[in-house]
Amino acid sequence: MADQPDANLPLSGVRVLDLSRILAGPWCTMLLGDLGAEIIKVERPGSGDDTRAWGPPFSGGESAYYLCCNRNKKSIVIDLKNQRGIELVKEIAEVSDVLVENFTPGLMKRFGLDYETLSKLNPRLIYCSISAYGQDGPYCDRPGYDMVLSAVGGLMWITGPQGGEPCKVGVAITDVVTGVHAQGAITASLLWRERSGKGQYIDCSLLDTQAACLANIASSYLVAGKEATRWGTAHESILPYQVFNTKDRPIAVAVANQKLWVNFCKLVGKGEWINDPRFESNPKRVENREVFVPLVADLIAQKTCDEWMALFVEAAIPCGPVNDMEHLFTDPQILHRNMVAEIPHPTIGTLRLSGIPIKYSATPPAIKLPPPLLGQHTDEILHDVLEYSPGKIEELRQQGAI
Repeated sequence: MADQPDANLPLSGVRVLDLSRILAGPWCTMLLGDLGAEIIKVERPGSGDDTRAWGPPFSGGESAYYLCCNRNKKSIVIDLKNQRGIELVKEIAEVSDVLVENFTPGLMKRFGLDYETLSKLNPRLIYCSISAYGQDGPYCDRPGYDMVLSAVGGLMWITGPQGGEPCKVGVAITDVVTGVHAQGAITASLLWRERSGKGQYIDCSLLDTQAACLANIASSYLVAGKEATRWGTAHESILPYQVFNTKDRPIAVAVANQKLWVNFCKLVGKGEWINDPRFESNPKRVENREVFVPLVADLIAQKTCDEWMALFVEAAIPCGPVNDMEHLFTDPQILHRNMVAEIPHPTIGTLRLSGIPIKYSATPPAIKLPPPLLGQHTDEILHDVLEYSPGKIEELRQQGAI
């Protein structure tokens, strides 16, 4: 039998038909699942979601990449090249609240699974398409991955060492943020549906998301015509505000206002800098960056990271070590905030995942299900959602639909 929904969770009772794969779409549906939605993940026969093969590392036959974004879901294998398989998807869409897909624009229409078609069967359906460039425009037919869109969307241009080559961010952040935006759009649409009784179509693209997330960098260009450059860990408008090397490992220091500047100078034994005409104000420090930064770097290099941390924390100066994964996931604050979760998994045993970042006082999200094995819930979904008999399910197998 299907797991009973947790009525305490905000999206309990919401059914999501997830036709997405890789990261942006699965990240979106994972967040919806954390909030209590029932997620039905449709995967292709044989290989399933592309990320199942993205390794090493693997654990229990599953890739770490796949495991990172597919908790709280059930997997059903349906062949979309089989007409009976397409009819199955339509049947599930009829009894779903949300559909999420990230196929190349136009492909769902060729399947007969586009919003126009499905909304006639289910007018309350919220249909979210996630694509590289959007559903229209001169680039809409182009395929794309996070790395490419971070380049086209300007993020790569501003990432990397000063004077060095453009770099990609260490995680597929354009995908992740697009997934977060899509989840927000879906939950807003669910609220609107409560008022109007109607579903709607959501067009969410990696390019649009990345352009919107350039924040002050975009504003500096659009408002003042200032072209962006790469600054490594430094900030073009605030000093000192960057990573410095200590005796052992790097530390990030953020002196973002004049009060912090005075405290910083006293702490590092450079009280004379407070009124030094070259450094007395942030604009002056930025103007004299080439002189100022080496002086600070020499000072910071004289102590260990832990020694500076003790001093800076006592003086309420924002700072933090540059953690590797081992230091991060053994950090007492991370552990206190339950950002390392453990859940039983059928082939791995105890699976450790990063935890849920948002804390709710009345409706705390939960990890109820581990990332599913390929097709693990095919029979369960067909029986519980569509009320198919075992004989009818076996007939679908014989037809190659599942």
